[in-house]
Amino acid sequence: MFDIQEELKKLPKKPGVYLMKDADDNIIYVGKALNLSNRVRQYFHSPNGHTPKVRHMTPHIKEFEYVVTENEVEALILECNLIKKHSPKYNATLKDDKSYPFIKLTVAEQYPRVFLARKHEKDKAKYFGPYTSSTAIRESLDLIQNVWPLRSCSRRLPRDIGKERPCLNYHIGKCKAPCAGKIDETDYRKIVDEVIKFLNGKQDEIKNRLTDEMQSASFNLEFERAAELRDKIAALNTLCEKQKADSASDDDQDVIAFSRANDEALVQVFFIRSGKMVGREHYMLNRVEHLMREEVMSAFVKQFYAEAAYIPKELIVEIQPDEPEIIAKWLSALKGQGVSITAPQKGDKLKLVKMASENASLALSSFGEHIRREFLRTIGAMNEIGEALGISHDLNRVEAYDISNTQGFESVGSMVVFERGRAKNSDYRKFKIKSVIGPDDYASIEEVIDRRFTRYLKELENEDIKNAKFLKLPDILFIDGGKGQVHAAQKALKRNNVNIPVCGMIKDDKHRTRGLWYNEREITLPTGSEGFKLLTRIQDEVHRFAIEYHRKLRRDTQVKSMLDDISGIGPTRRKELMRHFKSLENIRKAEIDDLMQVEGMNRPSSQAVYDFFRSGL
Repeated sequence: MFDIQEELKKLPKKPGVYLMKDADDNIIYVGKALNLSNRVRQYFHSPNGHTPKVRHMTPHIKEFEYVVTENEVEALILECNLIKKHSPKYNATLKDDKSYPFIKLTVAEQYPRVFLARKHEKDKAKYFGPYTSSTAIRESLDLIQNVWPLRSCSRRLPRDIGKERPCLNYHIGKCKAPCAGKIDETDYRKIVDEVIKFLNGKQDEIKNRLTDEMQSASFNLEFERAAELRDKIAALNTLCEKQKADSASDDDQDVIAFSRANDEALVQVFFIRSGKMVGREHYMLNRVEHLMREEVMSAFVKQFYAEAAYIPKELIVEIQPDEPEIIAKWLSALKGQGVSITAPQKGDKLKLVKMASENASLALSSFGEHIRREFLRTIGAMNEIGEALGISHDLNRVEAYDISNTQGFESVGSMVVFERGRAKNSDYRKFKIKSVIGPDDYASIEEVIDRRFTRYLKELENEDIKNAKFLKLPDILFIDGGKGQVHAAQKALKRNNVNIPVCGMIKDDKHRTRGLWYNEREITLPTGSEGFKLLTRIQDEVHRFAIEYHRKLRRDTQVKSMLDDISGIGPTRRKELMRHFKSLENIRKAEIDDLMQVEGMNRPSSQAVYDFFRSGL
């Protein structure tokens, strides 16, 4: 448990920012202080003199973190950035865009477009940014459109060429109308290349060329053309000035330092975007007792950036990793442009490194135990499960599946994902069972697994598919159930030529987690172990997600049996039929004499049911 009184004793008497958290680990308040020790302690002293807001907030504080800065000005800047990023419940926040925007150029398209994007995706487009102001980007895009007439429509070209007349942008000179064949691909690409040059910072080269063209047009008495070029140069100058005003420094950097003790190292990363610190994270590395400092840095950089959503132009590191040139080359290939690794010896960059190093040391001494416990309940717990199953490779990604239905009606399947021991809600998926009639868990699991990996194979064949949801493969499948469910999942995997371990999650008579079914035997974990607790969380979560989806379907649609469409079968007879036969499939197969055995059923009603299913009506 996090002992607040003990942690208060460790607070440094230095400037910085503190983050208050509630029982669910949510950041509820961010503040700054000239002296962290004095300021944070005030929250836990006598409530006399506290503002109503503080009196209301304090009981919800279950944990806190802090970041040490060089001075109070840096603390203020960091406080503003963190408030904007996290929108804490007890901070006054300016309603603004929640993520830093990019300029996106869809170079993979035959006739590319340029527009604002909120996410940096792996879709073969070129991204420029992130920038700090979405308003400035929109103004910049308007000015780009005035200088370079790229299309802004969503038509699919070349498929839609000639299908419609050019839009208004063509008539006012803001588009060359590739949709109507008014410009060929080669000439259009020249415009795109100029936009790329400009966004890469080669403004002077472009302005010089436009100036030469303007003077040439003027000399040849082409005054309209000269005026058009003059306006473009003016717009370009305005755009350059706006970029200078928005950010004195538009560098994107990650600052990395670490502190180590025994076999663990705590790595602190400061994220700097467009010259401003927008956040920080710390990460634990274990089994580092025999590594040199260069090897620790190398291990972190390679593991962290292998799956990072965004790689900055520069890594500012406390110490160069092993083989820095090779790692820089690898990072550049991942990013698609040059990435440098710098270990500064003086100046502002060295100050940043020292700040990150100091925070790493403080975090290790103050929060090391808390971080260690979090590691044990997530990655460590997953390692425990892998060891119990005898699986040698790391189980980083787990997909768990469950089926839910009500007496066979509206069966649904759920898929939840855990990565490195934590739930990844964005990858959860729902399935409405299509091919199975009645409460057949085995067939339903087989259908869900088959659909999931059939979709994976389709997405694999088409690299350009948009909104791909199933390309990432799990290291293991967890199926709610035992031997039968596992075999059903394995059957579907075999049909799709996919080789992934499948494990059943078994429950006891009281519907509580008991163990795992793997390789035709039951495997149990100690009930107090972190591995068992994680398994319970996964099983409860996939069950919750399935039930939630099923209830939603029942709320949103009027769930009814096919029996309601049969003349003479009302709610009472329908209920008795389902109670007797358990499923629609069994009713479908029943003979008239079998149907008459059901309470309340007579020959006419039994004949009606029999005829309904035999006629296909």
